[in-house]
Amino acid sequence: MGQFVKGAWPLLLGMLLLMVGNGMHGTLLGIRGEAAGFSTFEMSMVMSAYFVGFLGGSRVTPELIRRVGHVRVFAAMASMISAVLILYPTLEHPVAWIAGRALMGLCFSGVYVTAESWLNNAATNDTRGKALSIYMMVQMIGIVTAQGMMTIPDVTGFLLFVIPSVLVSISFAPILLSVSPTPAFETTKPMSLKELFENSPLGVVGMFMLGGVFSAQFGMSAVFATRAGLSLSELSLFIAAFYVGATVFQYPLGWMSDRMDRRVLIMFVAAIGAAGATLGFVAGDNYSMLLVAALFIGGFSNPLYSMLIAHANDFLEYEDMAAASGGLVFVNGVGAIAGPLITGWMMDVVGPRGYFIYLIILLAALGVYAGYRTTRRPAAPADETGSYTAVMPTASVVAVEVAQEVAIETAMEEEQEAAAG
Repeated sequence: MGQFVKGAWPLLLGMLLLMVGNGMHGTLLGIRGEAAGFSTFEMSMVMSAYFVGFLGGSRVTPELIRRVGHVRVFAAMASMISAVLILYPTLEHPVAWIAGRALMGLCFSGVYVTAESWLNNAATNDTRGKALSIYMMVQMIGIVTAQGMMTIPDVTGFLLFVIPSVLVSISFAPILLSVSPTPAFETTKPMSLKELFENSPLGVVGMFMLGGVFSAQFGMSAVFATRAGLSLSELSLFIAAFYVGATVFQYPLGWMSDRMDRRVLIMFVAAIGAAGATLGFVAGDNYSMLLVAALFIGGFSNPLYSMLIAHANDFLEYEDMAAASGGLVFVNGVGAIAGPLITGWMMDVVGPRGYFIYLIILLAALGVYAGYRTTRRPAAPADETGSYTAVMPTASVVAVEVAQEVAIETAMEEEQEAAAG
């Protein structure tokens, strides 16, 4: 493992800087939009545009890589990200921001696909699972660090846009100068959504709902916080709490996921997430309660992403798991596009607390549906289920396919050990 870190540290450092830039830009737009007088609906359109671009980028990038190669795609995408970050404060208009966010989503999707291909190439069969875990931790650290940097007192100036632009520009220098060789690139042809739903209804429905939950966290939490009147430092800590919770609960829940009926665990985890959102709804001006709510929402909703992938795998053959990745990521992306739009509408109707109402409805519905699915067919035996592999909802289809490879390899090793025993 040490050999992997030694060889891949430029890639991990570059991704850390990219995640800091991405985390800062999402939060900053929520704050700056309030200062510019954007309506909640306009901000929901801005935030939704990122996920439109991200979904489009997941389709466009593989073909671009095949045509011009990893290096050119990565450099072009990162350069455009840096340029758009500088343009935001000079073009404070909803239409310009919507276009900028869509382009940012497309470019970040392309950057993730490219970097995750390099990550997979740098790992071996023995280190791939740990490499994915390190990559996920780097992503989390980057997003949390971004919230800490938001406390720099320059909300109405240019500095907070310049900083992420510089970080993104710096990020691809160590990657492009150090990562070698350029990996071969290929993605698996996605399984049809109809076939995927027939194999795992909960996997498909759950990923759609979870896309809405995650996009509300990633895109609308800063909008909620500004509408609720939180100070800049309070807002930063509130958003960071989502990702700290995700980091704390990811592996304990993953351990449980491999030892019981995943549908039952999904039901209870979604219910606890809904309870956390309910706590946020009743918190009012109690800031400590808001932090606890964010910790539980993030801590119990983010691991659901990996849990739903693992659940879908339980009813798939090994050779179909990678093909299922594209469909699951696509469904999640469609849900993510709708999330900010519905959240913004609910905040317009009932005020800032509409943010939590939206999360309560989605997480509760996911829990109820998971409970319903337990009555439709028997659970897969715990010793025959696939392995839980942690992956972030921000990851591209490449990282999800890598997670599937890890799950397959782990399951095959367990089968061989059982046969030998």
